[in-house]
Amino acid sequence: MRERAGGGPGPLLERCCGRRGVFCFSELSFITEPSDVIVLPKDPAVLDCQAHGQPPVAIKWLKNGVQLAESEHIQFLPNGSLYIPKVKHTKENSDEGFYQCLSQNKYGAILSQRSRLTIASISEFVVHPVPMVVIEGSVARFSCVVTSSPPATITWELNQSTIPLETDRITVLPNGVLQIHNAQLEDAGQYRCVATNIGSRLKSREATLTVNQGASPKPRQRPKIIAGPQNITVSLHQTVVLECVATGNPWPIISWSRADSKPIDVYNARVLGNGNLVVTDVNSQHSGVYFCRATTPGTRNYTIAAANLTVLVPPSIVEKPESQTRPRAGTARFMCQAEGVPPPRISWLKNGEEVHLNGRIKMYSSKLVITQIIPEDDAIYQCMAESEQGSVLSLARLIVVMSEDRPSAPRNIHAETISSSAILLAWERPLYNADKVIAYSIHYMKAEGLNNEEYQVVIGNDTTSYIIDDLESARNYSFYIVAYMPMGASRMSDQVSQHTLEDVPLRTPELSLTSQSSTDIQVSWQPLPAKVSRGQVSAYRLSYRTAADNTVTSVELPQNSTEYLLEGLQPDTIYLLRMAAATRVGWCEPSAWTSHHTPKTSSSKVPSAPVLKLEPLSCTSIVARWQSTQESVAVQGYRLCYHEEGQPEQPIIQLQAQTLDYTISGLDPRRKYHVKILAVSQAGDGYQTDQTISTPGCVSARDQLTAAPPPPDHVTVLTDNSSAVSLRWSRPAFTSKKAISYTVRCTPVGTHNTSAIRYLQTTKQSVMVHSLSPNTRYEFVVRLHVDQTSSPWSSVVYHRTLPTVPSQPPEGVWVTLIEDDTALVSWREPTEPNVVVTHYTILYASQEAWMAGRWQVMQREGSHTMALLEKLEQGNVYLVKISASNQVGDGPFSNTVELVMQRGNSHRSKNPRHSDNFPDTTVFSDGLYHIDQRSMTGIIVGVCIALACIVMCALILISKGRSRKSSSSKVIGLGPGEGPHSGLSLPSEHHAENAEALIPMISGRFIDTKGGSNMVINSGGPVNSRNQSKKWLLFKRELSNPNEVDVEKRARLYEARKTVLRYEEHLASAALPPSSREIIYGPLHAESSHTSEGSQETGDSGNYSNEESNEEMSNPSTAQSSRPESFGLDDGTIVTELKQCFEVENEEMPNHCFHNSAPSAPHLCCTSEGSHPAQHSFQAVGS
Repeated sequence: MRERAGGGPGPLLERCCGRRGVFCFSELSFITEPSDVIVLPKDPAVLDCQAHGQPPVAIKWLKNGVQLAESEHIQFLPNGSLYIPKVKHTKENSDEGFYQCLSQNKYGAILSQRSRLTIASISEFVVHPVPMVVIEGSVARFSCVVTSSPPATITWELNQSTIPLETDRITVLPNGVLQIHNAQLEDAGQYRCVATNIGSRLKSREATLTVNQGASPKPRQRPKIIAGPQNITVSLHQTVVLECVATGNPWPIISWSRADSKPIDVYNARVLGNGNLVVTDVNSQHSGVYFCRATTPGTRNYTIAAANLTVLVPPSIVEKPESQTRPRAGTARFMCQAEGVPPPRISWLKNGEEVHLNGRIKMYSSKLVITQIIPEDDAIYQCMAESEQGSVLSLARLIVVMSEDRPSAPRNIHAETISSSAILLAWERPLYNADKVIAYSIHYMKAEGLNNEEYQVVIGNDTTSYIIDDLESARNYSFYIVAYMPMGASRMSDQVSQHTLEDVPLRTPELSLTSQSSTDIQVSWQPLPAKVSRGQVSAYRLSYRTAADNTVTSVELPQNSTEYLLEGLQPDTIYLLRMAAATRVGWCEPSAWTSHHTPKTSSSKVPSAPVLKLEPLSCTSIVARWQSTQESVAVQGYRLCYHEEGQPEQPIIQLQAQTLDYTISGLDPRRKYHVKILAVSQAGDGYQTDQTISTPGCVSARDQLTAAPPPPDHVTVLTDNSSAVSLRWSRPAFTSKKAISYTVRCTPVGTHNTSAIRYLQTTKQSVMVHSLSPNTRYEFVVRLHVDQTSSPWSSVVYHRTLPTVPSQPPEGVWVTLIEDDTALVSWREPTEPNVVVTHYTILYASQEAWMAGRWQVMQREGSHTMALLEKLEQGNVYLVKISASNQVGDGPFSNTVELVMQRGNSHRSKNPRHSDNFPDTTVFSDGLYHIDQRSMTGIIVGVCIALACIVMCALILISKGRSRKSSSSKVIGLGPGEGPHSGLSLPSEHHAENAEALIPMISGRFIDTKGGSNMVINSGGPVNSRNQSKKWLLFKRELSNPNEVDVEKRARLYEARKTVLRYEEHLASAALPPSSREIIYGPLHAESSHTSEGSQETGDSGNYSNEESNEEMSNPSTAQSSRPESFGLDDGTIVTELKQCFEVENEEMPNHCFHNSAPSAPHLCCTSEGSHPAQHSFQAVGS
């Protein structure tokens, strides 16, 4: 029969779940928990708390962990809530703090989450605005910072009059920054900021803005970011401002991107003012590094500023503990995992109070383990995860059941010391049911200190004594014994304590060596821990000599010494030092010699030795932290090296000047390592610090240590191919009749991913390691196993696998016409990992040369991803393809890309009803066209047949229309490809590359800036227009491709000093079939007129300079385009407008509905003043 500890069976046992034998638990829980609240002084405050459970349920309140008593000032409501009628806020007595409610019934107690009561306040300004002087037309910026709870709203006043939050030139950011763009003389005056919250209103000091008249004309200036984004840490759901203010002439374009190439959240992000990025309702996905880029329009001159955004996330429990039912003397394990930013701290509560950890109740990481369960362990346990962002709790119940038919406890426990590490334990059998005992469990732990780990040894029932021989010297231990039978365990026996003897120290202290001059060595060490000293240290002995002299000098130091200065040494000399320690038993073995090189005598000032601190992170890694002394010498970086004692030094690690810690991983347990570090300056290497540290063991102290066999030697690596190597080694010289096996560890150098480490088992002295990454440096070590013992790892052997031929072609091949006879071809590197490209091969040829098999060959270095194709002939179609190569071989070629070179026509019709300057588009292909001679022949034959049919149909229509000649309407047609984006097929990869550009792209057409020609450039590249004969307009209409992809034109307007936030989506729209009347007479009305000024496309690929000459920034040429009469503008007006901006002309094809199919990732782009892009659709209106 089983019973619940502490009484008869309760309702909990009557409602048990069938899940893993765990009883349901719903006797006590919270319905409502208190939450954070902000109140004004002297206002009332209510903190809610309601609990559900088996009555009676009592609720208590705690403030900052101390229980509150009910009074006139603090009242407990009947539902459990806390009511404060009048909040106090004085230096002596304040109600501000952290509150929690505690709910309790007969099953236990639970604690609520932590809530904070904050009294609204606003402090003095931390930063006041400062006076400034600016030139007319430039940017003025003021800022102020105030500490407020809740956060204050910042407004600004000019001459004590409130300034609007946002105008064409003035922007007030939520973080308290005032920006005035294009400052005018009337902007001069007295500025101050006003901070307001629910508690009060505070005004800053006034600052004077002086605006001086500037010289005209303004000289050209490269872009300069005068106020860039700052690193910021915010809580969840707050609003973040990333400021970016840039100047330059012409005004720069400002764009935003992320360092991880993820799209910026355009739904929660917006551009405020002239380039400031504001993100509202932030979450963890918004964390990352943001780049603000200011670019001179039409050039590659740019400046970048970066900032890191960290979003703090409150704790949340992702793995909750589960209620358990366990027998007496059993073991219960409660799991709990939590996450948040920063990572939360996890603690455990028992009935609302912190669990007292001891040898029987332990906490491993976040897991709570209770061994040798007793009736008092029956309780409600809570896992609490807390950080600065809040706290969260999850509860579970432990139910203890017991059996009546169990043995009594072992009797008369006796302990006797045998040596410094062994104690003999003896006892008598239980008085009752001794014949049913099947085993004894011996439990022991250190008697001093808290949270000591308890060890357990299980032995058979045939003995009543046992020697425990893995104890620490000079320590007190406590012991108890439990008897086991098939039905359960007995109670604990009485505890006894015994002390082990002293011994010589296990090892010597770890030495730290530094030099403050060329003739001294400062030796310092930490006192030995009790586990190592094995008694009280009585003295230290420091010995030293030079590397070239065997004469040893020794100095004995008192027991409380932790440092000693060796003086009068020789400069630029290698000294060897070692130390020994003693207890009352005797001296330990001295440590191995540690070397230190005294500095050279130098007249120049070099950095002092850094203060180094080493800490073990685990049994295989240590962390090195250091600090430079404050001095006038500028540190340019650090050099760190380490090695295992008796092994050669590892390669030197170069570190940046701002780096002050480094983690050394991949070490062996229980090994001594030497670490050296020095600072580097312009004058040379600084003084060096040497320190030693021992890695801890990976197993507990009770595990037996046996003599380990020596490691394998003569490890060699032979290369087989780019993905496999052959490893060989020699068996060490030792005798064993047992079977020997080996383990090979293969690790990519520098990896932090444990899943990348591979282990191979073999009984031979060689192994083939397959499936390696090409062109990757690996480290190989081998260890030996014999009779359940393992040798240390062998010396590390490094080897780099052979590179492999690129198996993928370059991606995103794009050809753009930039001059009449010059095209720019760009591409992206192949996406293969660990493949090095040494050079690219570009093949291009006209169609005639291609059919004859004559390609022109061009090569570019592997660091370049663009090239110029020059001396191209107009009227030809060029084919371009690219391959990546390295020293191993050549990779495959990319798909062929076409470039159509159309001859330009200088004639332009002056009839405003015509639009004869529409371009024929350049055709791009990125995997869409595969042209060969057979398909060309088929295309020509098909076109000829279609032309013959169309001519016959046209003659019939003309002959029938002669009788109605007087009433016929004027026919207007567009030649092939004269509609917007006609014949343009841009693959998704092409758009993805376009989306990567940080400078805003002009989607659609804009007139060539080179001047004079009728060349039109769209987002796909440049195209030419041709004159169309009015006589055959109808036939040319019939020749247009009816299956051509429909595109809805979306214009983006870019004006000087305007900010644009762009988000592109893939829109799917079905084309409406044109009516017969539209086919014959064309659209009755089409309209589109937009001005646009923007930069030409700038790719991010290639090794081109970020600066271009000012000649490339020439004014855009003017061009005249036909417009519908409905606009009411004459040609002279249009020409005047085109001197200031690009004229974008889009007229609708009568048999097409257009849409933009660009599924590119969202990007934020802006120029120097804020406005959003216009988005238009152009549709024909039938009569």
